[in-house]
Amino acid sequence: MAGQVEGKVALVTGGASGIGAATAELLAQEGASVIVSDVDELKGLEVVASIEKAGGRAIFLQQDVTSEPRWAELTAEIEQRFGRLDILVSNAGIGIGVPSIVEMSFADWRRQMAINLDGVFLSVKYGLPLMRKSGGGSVIMMSSLAGLRGAPGLAGYSATKGGVRLFAKAVAMECAAAGDGIRVNSVHPGIIDTPIWGKIPTAAAGANAPIDPEERARLATPLGRAGQASDIANGVLFLASDASSYMTGAELVIDGGMFAGGIARRF
Repeated sequence: MAGQVEGKVALVTGGASGIGAATAELLAQEGASVIVSDVDELKGLEVVASIEKAGGRAIFLQQDVTSEPRWAELTAEIEQRFGRLDILVSNAGIGIGVPSIVEMSFADWRRQMAINLDGVFLSVKYGLPLMRKSGGGSVIMMSSLAGLRGAPGLAGYSATKGGVRLFAKAVAMECAAAGDGIRVNSVHPGIIDTPIWGKIPTAAAGANAPIDPEERARLATPLGRAGQASDIANGVLFLASDASSYMTGAELVIDGGMFAGGIARRF
């Protein structure tokens, strides 16, 4: 089914790499005009160039999602350029792992909280008014499997993603009560092969040792493999499109079966 979000305007935060880039590219492929925002201008412009080469429409706007003044500027620019906002994908996030929560610095705790949770709050605070002017839309908040269950070494990350999960539900109820036509859902990826894994140290290997997502997924997921950014982008497209018009306050778990349970590995 082509053109699932034809004519819509979408903002994807953290859109320069990984899940964000895959989401921006797929939404553009399906007809949306996409605003790619990120702190990384070089990679963000590369994503936009890739979208345009494929015949899509996109622009890049540099953004630190923790900056409230920048959010005011960015949404004003979107309104000036496009006149509307139909899809908000609050995707920007980081992962900081530590051997134990007692070894996590307060500075790292606050930085992760600011990007993963404060940034999502600001996206809603400044995105909803424009979406309401547009007559409704879809907000998709990127949580995690770690927002549904605990993970050793990732207590701080789990706290932020669990916050996103319930924040999405509360905003969904607020929008439903207002009758503003805005649906709000959260997405919960499991082990997805993206650059974020290279930035999360393992407790056993030390501060600078990256995690191999494919090896971890082989052992931890019933499907026995890591997911790809495109798997999550497909889920976001579903929530952004009219195909999910009866969904709000829901959790879309895309995790190779990890949340459902475990199996005895036979291969």
